[in-house]
Amino acid sequence: MTSGAVIAGEQHAGVGGERTGEPASPAPITLAKALNLGLRSAMAADPKVVVMGEDVGTLGGVFRVTDGLQKEFGEARVIDTPLAESAIVGTAIGLAMRGYRPVCEIQFDGFVYPAFDQIVSQLAKLHYRSAGRIRLPVTIRIPFGGGIGAVEHHSESPEAYFCHTAGLKVVACSNPVDAHQMIQQAIRSDDPVIFLEPKRRYWEKAVVDPRPLGELAADATTGLHSSAVVRAGTDATLVGYGPTVRTCLDAAEVSAADEGRSLEVVDLRSLSPLDLEPVLASVRRTGRLVVVHEAPSNVSVSAEVAARVTEQAFYSLEAPVLRVTGFDTPYPPARLEDHYLPDVDRILDAVDRSFGY
Repeated sequence: MTSGAVIAGEQHAGVGGERTGEPASPAPITLAKALNLGLRSAMAADPKVVVMGEDVGTLGGVFRVTDGLQKEFGEARVIDTPLAESAIVGTAIGLAMRGYRPVCEIQFDGFVYPAFDQIVSQLAKLHYRSAGRIRLPVTIRIPFGGGIGAVEHHSESPEAYFCHTAGLKVVACSNPVDAHQMIQQAIRSDDPVIFLEPKRRYWEKAVVDPRPLGELAADATTGLHSSAVVRAGTDATLVGYGPTVRTCLDAAEVSAADEGRSLEVVDLRSLSPLDLEPVLASVRRTGRLVVVHEAPSNVSVSAEVAARVTEQAFYSLEAPVLRVTGFDTPYPPARLEDHYLPDVDRILDAVDRSFGY
């Protein structure tokens, strides 16, 4: 049985050890485990789904996201590949052309660049080049972002490269519930999907309904390319995705406690295409917007959000759209990453500056 499931009719001890006769509450699971359950459900539902990457089989992946899948589905469907990202993606393209739905794991964000040519020159363009005759339902999982004290090439935020590439869909989960659902939605998609996983949030927990996507009620799911308001507010809007959604929520809590400000938080979830309707609706109510991400600010997702909100909600803005991001430098050594990454103080400083206009 999966760790988040509930045995029907199971009893649990109440206060003082009494038997309550009520079903046991599902235990919270980590974001990594939620991804594992989502992958397992997708593989069980469709024999054409294959998982491939470095150490995904016997080891279960560096972050154990694929743990146990090879034992359950066999070496023909959970494939340990050579250390060759270009070959991983190139093979996945060939498999997709023959009717499979490959899920590639790129071990760390900084390792994706050897596969960049395959992704942007082939994967992103074959559907268009073939006038729609070829579909490439390939999901590329990339742990991204910093905050784990890693060495060089292990803490990148490469999302803007892929968002700029026509033909690719780019999404980022931020919590276990979304991770479980979004990985299944990505695998079902007939388009190539860059699936970004916030590595420093892998161990955060939440209660997740472990049932396959098809068994969940429609109102219990959110579309793969939909944004979501994750905290309601009235005074200013914070927008983040992936690892910075939790940082925005923490900032909103501190602001409410210390300043009495009500900050709304929107999780973009999809970076390409962008669903800005919840953002625009929020800005039209609050009049202020701060966009937060770990990637550098130059030519970034936050730049696109700021431009489009300014174009479409200019008369609702009480202040310029402000951004809290990583710096326009290579990612620093681990001992300096706390200075590089957006934190609660930097976000609240931006909120203060917004109210200063």
